[in-house]
Amino acid sequence: MTEFAGFPEDFFSFFTELKKNNNREWFAANKARYHESVVQPMCGYIAAVAPRLKNIAPCYRADPRPHGGSMFRIYRDIRFAKDKTPYKTHAACHFRHQAGRDAHAPGFYLHIETDRVSMGGGIWRPPAKHLGLIREFIADNPAAWEKLRRSTAIKQMGGIKGDSLKRPPRGYDADSRHLEDLKRKSFFLMAEAGPELVRSAALVSESARVFRTVARLNHFITDALDLPF
Repeated sequence: MTEFAGFPEDFFSFFTELKKNNNREWFAANKARYHESVVQPMCGYIAAVAPRLKNIAPCYRADPRPHGGSMFRIYRDIRFAKDKTPYKTHAACHFRHQAGRDAHAPGFYLHIETDRVSMGGGIWRPPAKHLGLIREFIADNPAAWEKLRRSTAIKQMGGIKGDSLKRPPRGYDADSRHLEDLKRKSFFLMAEAGPELVRSAALVSESARVFRTVARLNHFITDALDLPF
């Protein structure tokens, strides 16, 4: 297994300073530092967690390449945003299902800011066709969904979350079983920890523990979408 010792202190210093200097001139002057303190350790984490993820969910990919891999780019899409600052002030990676080409596919997620780390996964705002299949699968398998929702490990993560419609979706009524879940537009689980976690190798084992719980939700989703898990 690839060695990973945690993110360096300068990882946090870099993003603290970036928040105060979110412009292209500052970033250009600190680009080598970004690669050393952010990109390299993130790729090291991805490589270290990859064999654990493969054991948990074989059809999901942890790709440690610095470009085109599991790590999200630091550049913000500002084309339609009011906030025109060019860079994200956090680091993140997403382990996608092998069938997914973008963030609409089920996946596992790690997000690190200067004051917290979030770990979890699920599916975020899938297209209407896929969302319909997930809702239909919940309606057709109410006992399995109930067992998933009531799992102790899932409850300890705060339960399944996701933004929702105000009214029942088309084809369902107010008496539908699991209506609050059928109204969801996303389905995910997320756990949070303090920044001290990412300063140590324990991040690998702790995130793998969280991913093992999330895998139960992702398994249900891939079954709904007729994908291998």
